[in-house]
Amino acid sequence: MPTQKRPGRKSQKPPPQRRRTAKKRPGAGRAARVTPPGPLQYKVVELSTVDEGALERTLNEWTARGWNLDGIQFAMRESSKRPAMAFILFTREGSAADHDEEAARGRLLRMSETGSPTAALAAEYAQAHAERAAPRISPLSAHERLARLAGLDEPEPREEGLTLEPEE
Repeated sequence: MPTQKRPGRKSQKPPPQRRRTAKKRPGAGRAARVTPPGPLQYKVVELSTVDEGALERTLNEWTARGWNLDGIQFAMRESSKRPAMAFILFTREGSAADHDEEAARGRLLRMSETGSPTAALAAEYAQAHAERAAPRISPLSAHERLARLAGLDEPEPREEGLTLEPEE
């Protein structure tokens, strides 16, 4: 059976209109402006308390300083569905800060010999508050301590040098 040809289109009828599924975006005709990538600085912020407020404060603080959010990594606990820690990664254009390796080694050596300044401040703070919080109490004998625990205001005076003679 020979195939039949479709009849040709009539010239007085225009072609059917195609439906447009997507509208043209504003600015689609313009060429994109590409800036050559420069050196990037990276910033990592560690959060040990992961909640909505801490994440929000950290993101707002560092983006206000000119850093761009690069990503967030969560460290999970096996026993919980909530993350134990979060590491928020930021970037910004600019050359990396120059680090003085000799000065850093010197600081590490001083800290290893004398302890860290933070630890020294914490020890001073703890000592000052320990003196205020717990007044020094003079040592008591066991008899006096038991008398206080029993609620006696004054312990009974000791009888020294008295000998009891048996009654006849």
